[in-house]
Amino acid sequence: MSTQLASRNLSTLTNEWEPLVSTPFTRYGIHLHALLLENQVWFCAHDMGRLMGKYLDERMSRKLDTDQRRILLVHAHGAAEERLMLSESGVYALLIYHYCPEYRSLREWLTHQVVPTLRDARTTRVERPTLSVLDWPQMQLSLLHWQNESWIRLRDMPCVLLPQQQTSWWKKASQLFQF
Repeated sequence: MSTQLASRNLSTLTNEWEPLVSTPFTRYGIHLHALLLENQVWFCAHDMGRLMGKYLDERMSRKLDTDQRRILLVHAHGAAEERLMLSESGVYALLIYHYCPEYRSLREWLTHQVVPTLRDARTTRVERPTLSVLDWPQMQLSLLHWQNESWIRLRDMPCVLLPQQQTSWWKKASQLFQF
């Protein structure tokens, strides 16, 4: 009962009125449905399990973090249905957790063929914010790029200013208030 409720809550978050369209890939006669959602690759757990020779269900996916699995409404095989989907990092984690020498070629196929194909298939540029990382000598900052401008989180701003500049600025401000 709680599994159905959790799956309903997750699918509600992903706009259940419009099913996502998956792209089928075939390896050794077994279909793997995958899709690109918010620039992340998601794989159908059932299909991935068939390629691994394992039964991957919700119980098996509990080994993964919550951001590595989700239930999505996916259009595949001519019908829309809720499916357990695994993120790219989740699939790699399962391949390591259930290690088998044959999984090396499966990982290579996913890394060098499936993921690039999905990313290259984007035909339209969506005008939405994108994230990047700015490397500073002592830290990394997350940047948000939107409408041709770069944005830094307000809570990260004190980290941007060098400690010397922070003290000199405060000293200047305190001197103004002393007079």
